[in-house]
Amino acid sequence: IAEFVSGLKYEAIPEEVRHRIKLLILDSLGCALYGADLEWCRILQDSLAKVDSTRECAVWGTNKKLSAPHAALANGTAVQGFELDDVHRAGVLHVGAVVLPALIPIAEVRGGMSGKEFLTAAVAGYEIGPRVGLCMGPAHIASGWHSGATLGVFSAAAGAARGLKLDAEETVHALGIAGTQAAGLMAAQFGAMVKRMHAGRSSQSGLYGALLAEAGFTGIVNVLESEYGGFCTTLSQSKDQFNLKELTAGLGDTWQTMGIALKFYACVGPNHTTLDAIRDMQRERRFGPRDVKKIVVHGSQVTVNHVGWKYVPQGLTSAQLNLPYCVATWLIDGDCFVDQFTEDKVADPARMKLAERVEVVHDPEITALGAKSRHKVHVEAHLNDGTVLKRTVETARGSEKKFATDAEIVEKYEKLASKALPKARVTKLRDAMLGLEKLKDASELARFMAK
Repeated sequence: IAEFVSGLKYEAIPEEVRHRIKLLILDSLGCALYGADLEWCRILQDSLAKVDSTRECAVWGTNKKLSAPHAALANGTAVQGFELDDVHRAGVLHVGAVVLPALIPIAEVRGGMSGKEFLTAAVAGYEIGPRVGLCMGPAHIASGWHSGATLGVFSAAAGAARGLKLDAEETVHALGIAGTQAAGLMAAQFGAMVKRMHAGRSSQSGLYGALLAEAGFTGIVNVLESEYGGFCTTLSQSKDQFNLKELTAGLGDTWQTMGIALKFYACVGPNHTTLDAIRDMQRERRFGPRDVKKIVVHGSQVTVNHVGWKYVPQGLTSAQLNLPYCVATWLIDGDCFVDQFTEDKVADPARMKLAERVEVVHDPEITALGAKSRHKVHVEAHLNDGTVLKRTVETARGSEKKFATDAEIVEKYEKLASKALPKARVTKLRDAMLGLEKLKDASELARFMAK
């Protein structure tokens, strides 16, 4: 892994991967700009400013500056701040939220990083974390680890290490330092603000790993594969739950960057296939909340555990992660984007009552298909007149198999970014990002994102 990361050249990256990652990064920056002014992001920014007098790196979407590690923490939290950002579904990782907040501060502090070098470092980061996720399999998140917080340190460290131009040995130590900091509990999904911070913390840990390795600090050299105390053995319940071959399978030939999906609903990824199914059903026959007797969702065990729990209002986080609530919201509002998730709606009696008519049940056949099909669902809409509509959706809109158009991604970015920046700045950032390979100094991205 370290040899791949340290040796990666811009010219070795296929053109389709270069094009895709520019769109993925643009999407993440839009998510961060929208998230910057959310309550949990403001609390974090203000708290960090009280203990950090360094004014070196931009807190995106604000006029604040912090040290590089604290900027990574704040910005990673903002990218993941409202369940809008990318996800590698099979690898179970929000990739941009951990790579970019670690990499952009390096461009700011060191200066002179070209757009091509930035893109290359980003690809290095985007390639590694998902592979660790594929290695760990669905049992990792099913056992209670929040994968974005655990896997993310490896993506962040890889991107930061390539950004700093560390050699292979130094990169091994960067990964080893980052890996021992991996932590994050899935119980955070039940209403806690701290769930938003997991990506930021992961990004910060990866940045620490790269910076310390550059200075000669050593990490665990076999952090992933060590039989005692290694990442895989420790964060799995048994040795048969992970597959080390996935870590390097097709490395340099099969590009995991192309497996990253984008979100067009402001909720957790496993909910998207069900929302797509209902959206498709309504094209066949229009129906609303008054027409529904019950909705039955058949999904994997991970889907049941992650999003299928009985809804209890505990804040926006739990609303965005709960499938019955999101289904009820779609049926009532006809959408599940940013305007649908506000504090006054999480305990809305109409939504809560409708959510009780949504059942999420385990389908062992879907579970048996493995990680790559863990979001597959069979959805049944039972209507009051006796009609039963059925849809099977394997991958959501915006996924690698149904990837969005450039125009759709730009539209989403502009809608989100305009919350924080004036129109002219939104346009400048868009053009800089889509023309990244022509950018002389990648630190301009941070300047464009500052108020």
